[in-house]
Amino acid sequence: MMRRFPPIIDRSQDERFMREAMALATRGAALGEVPVGAVLVRDGEVIGEGFNQPITGHDPSAHAEMQAIRAAAQKLENYRLPGTTLYVTLEPCSMCAGLLVHARIQRLVYGAREPRAGVVESQGQFFKQDFFNHRVLVEGGLLAEECGALLTDFFRARRKG
Repeated sequence: MMRRFPPIIDRSQDERFMREAMALATRGAALGEVPVGAVLVRDGEVIGEGFNQPITGHDPSAHAEMQAIRAAAQKLENYRLPGTTLYVTLEPCSMCAGLLVHARIQRLVYGAREPRAGVVESQGQFFKQDFFNHRVLVEGGLLAEECGALLTDFFRARRKG
């Protein structure tokens, strides 16, 4: 039996927080990182943020989601982050999706789909697996065109350079 938790959703703020994630993605791109940004929010307050840093940080796990969740866990001094919403500009990979479950993130809002490695919709239905003891509410496609353009523009510029 699947347990459902009532969502704590203020849709009027979704776009604002996604735009913050996009600004973080742009910071990463300026460092030569794939432009993905993430913002973790609880009760309307940003408690963690991050952008991709595997190249500059020499850390294959330094995805934007990982950075935002680590920052929030440190700030709150807790490895569980219930009642939170993660805004990320790109559909999460399997590593990051697993992290959302382990951290007990309540809701995921992502921008662009990731056809190669995204596991929320594109390459599977990660969060719909019966064996998880936590369910993440998911909404995809928020500002998808703009989030996707960050990536398209980044890779186009790399190919030219």
